[in-house]
Amino acid sequence: MTDQAWLTSLRTQLLELLDAHGAHMPFEAAVADFPIEAINRPCPELPYTPWHLLEHIRIAQFDILDYIRNRGYLEPTWPDEYWPARDATTTREGFDETIAAFHRDRDALKEIVSDPATDLFATIPGTPGHSLVREIRILGAHNAYHLGEFAILRQVMGTWPPDREGP
Repeated sequence: MTDQAWLTSLRTQLLELLDAHGAHMPFEAAVADFPIEAINRPCPELPYTPWHLLEHIRIAQFDILDYIRNRGYLEPTWPDEYWPARDATTTREGFDETIAAFHRDRDALKEIVSDPATDLFATIPGTPGHSLVREIRILGAHNAYHLGEFAILRQVMGTWPPDREGP
């Protein structure tokens, strides 16, 4: 395999990871038909709601996007700035905006990864040797973990549509 073919294959795999193709549930499938009356309902035995979890996924994804493209990046404080306040609630519009912002930021990441001029292995300026490949790998793992958690919460909370097929 040529170097160019290898890089094309790697870009494709990173894009598939961002879209959760393969062994992971895609974001779109996890959030599809979520009942609005449950967005602020506390999850059993957990200190957050379904919206809190989706907002955390969105915030973490934006943080990685910001880390990649902003030379003046300042790391948010963990955990306070990576999660909404425990008592925070949202509206239908806020829930929809969380989903839309996730898509916008993911699209921006996909554009960066897709650009043949982007060196996937170059050190991100101002970082301790971190590369785009590293950041996309971390983001893919983070999103897969929490979207799996979200899917399980939907099952436990009974928020899947009754006609849904699959586990």
